[in-house]
Amino acid sequence: MSYIDGFVAAVPDANRDAYRAHAEQTAVVFRRHGATQIMECWGDDVPEGKLTSFPMAVKRAEGETVVFSWIMWPSRAVRDAAWQAIMTNNEMSSAEMPFDGKRMIFGGFQVMLEA
Repeated sequence: MSYIDGFVAAVPDANRDAYRAHAEQTAVVFRRHGATQIMECWGDDVPEGKLTSFPMAVKRAEGETVVFSWIMWPSRAVRDAAWQAIMTNNEMSSAEMPFDGKRMIFGGFQVMLEA
């Protein structure tokens, strides 16, 4: 069953092109290590909440947009091996993040339904 890494971040609007370039560079690395799909989504209709919301979760500031991303892997084993190799080989060290990584939310998810 597929395995998903999900990410939510706040990206400065001025860094949209830099973010896309960063995403394109990292997608090559993820694909090389077995990812089957990489999705990068620039927020278009992401409302503020009263108790919870994407903007609140990443502490979105004025002039930033919420980005929602995921990487699909064939399995958790492939994902775990990929991340181990990527981190061991410092394949992402030259990829400067065009956003505040401390406010990024991420996690791994088992697919319950793929329709």
